[in-house]
Amino acid sequence: MNDTDDQTGFDLVPPSASALVESLRGVGYSMPTAVADLIDNSISAGATTVHVRGLWAGRDTVISLLDDGQGMDGDELTNAMRLGWRSPLANRSASDLGRFGLGLKTASFSQCRQLTIASRKNGRLSIRRWDLDHIARGDINDWQLLRSPSPGSGRLLAPLNAMNNGTMVLWEHLDRIVGNVSPDDRREHESFLALMDDVRDHLAMVFHQFLEGHSKASTFRIFLNGETEAHRIKPWDPFLRDHGATFTFPEEMFRSPDGTAVRMKGYVLPHKDRLDEKQFVRGGGPRGWTAQQGFYVYRNRRLLVAGSWLGLGHVRQWTQEEPYKLARIRLEIPNTADDEWKIDIKKSLARPPNRLRPRLRDLAENVRQQARKVFAYRGAYGNRAVIGGLEHVWLTRKRGDASTYRIDRNHPAVRAVAAECGGTHCVLEALLRVVEETVPVQRIWLDSVENGEVDSGSFSEVPPMEVMEVMSAIYRNLRLVQGMTPQAAKSQLTRTEPFHRVPDLVNLLPDDPAGEREGKP
Repeated sequence: MNDTDDQTGFDLVPPSASALVESLRGVGYSMPTAVADLIDNSISAGATTVHVRGLWAGRDTVISLLDDGQGMDGDELTNAMRLGWRSPLANRSASDLGRFGLGLKTASFSQCRQLTIASRKNGRLSIRRWDLDHIARGDINDWQLLRSPSPGSGRLLAPLNAMNNGTMVLWEHLDRIVGNVSPDDRREHESFLALMDDVRDHLAMVFHQFLEGHSKASTFRIFLNGETEAHRIKPWDPFLRDHGATFTFPEEMFRSPDGTAVRMKGYVLPHKDRLDEKQFVRGGGPRGWTAQQGFYVYRNRRLLVAGSWLGLGHVRQWTQEEPYKLARIRLEIPNTADDEWKIDIKKSLARPPNRLRPRLRDLAENVRQQARKVFAYRGAYGNRAVIGGLEHVWLTRKRGDASTYRIDRNHPAVRAVAAECGGTHCVLEALLRVVEETVPVQRIWLDSVENGEVDSGSFSEVPPMEVMEVMSAIYRNLRLVQGMTPQAAKSQLTRTEPFHRVPDLVNLLPDDPAGEREGKP
């Protein structure tokens, strides 16, 4: 009796169709990233205009995408619907935005149970449909790609009738988006509209270089839920390049280990004090100022990673912290570097090759430090000359691994109060120690994390007359008690925090503070 299995030849083990497609649904796309993956195919097909529509109808809601690209014939469409129809190792054109031959299918399956693509090429219409419920039937469980739209959905393909070339993608049975809900469900409807807003913001970011075009007249357009200029998605520039206060680093170009060119350019965005309300909101991007800091990785002008430090750092990996939120770095790689940079199926992750990491880290550190200075000096750094010997109110000292904060006893305001107090100097010292020991460091840190930057004062919201009142008190002490000349006293104030920020007001101080105090001209 032979108790050993046959060890010659091989077994064919095709995957279970139903099990595999259900597993692919968990790749991890969001709806905005899934729609972006569809538009990649439109761009690769030479489209100049893409229409994205969300047709709300409760459980029967449909999302469609129509482009005016070159279209596909029946065989081409079948291949496009095949999972993994092209190897990621195959040679591709330099402008190709795909890689694995899975994006169209995995992106769609992550959102819907029925994917229909209709395409016209040279006037001839071809239709293919994946229906996950059809595949899951017990008597089928096979890769049956249907050649017709679902019953009642043919009308949705009508826009193709007027086109000689073009492609439409339909997502139906959107169980991951709306589920089994009524068209009258107001809350679900509002949630769906908010999701479409997220799609708009994501597309404006990911394809901003295409939407900007090579000139002011853009050659690529995306419309959302309409055809007028109001429905046209406007590009979101992560680097605020049209703002005069944006600090720009020179572009760096270097070679990856495989010889491909990598380009990097750093930007430090303006402090919020240099932006109006609209600019500030828009500059924050889809995820907000702190979350949008870091590297922006592009491949063939298409944004892959929107704000990440890519695992770089000194000693420990950098994280997205408030002081560095103005730092953004453009990094451009070719599609031949996909494997080297570990680009994932969703085209949302990238990891720099080990040989490039030290150089990227050093270049990024320069951008981070410049951003920290702009943040700390509220936008004044880099636009005004650095003030030598500036007298700060607060002094920072290291105590082990922690920092302590003390008020400078030599600050002119402190000296002025001490001089006025005379014999009660000890009371002033007690007050200063109480203030120092009760600085709400944790509260300030929490407020900055939860609400964004905390207003540091510096007279930013104080009327000029109130600033003058405070400053005049210090000025009188410098002139009348310490005996400084008008020129020396004003010079002292321009080198003293926070009055160094209002030099124009300092120059308005009278030469004779005694006369000004008595109400004389």
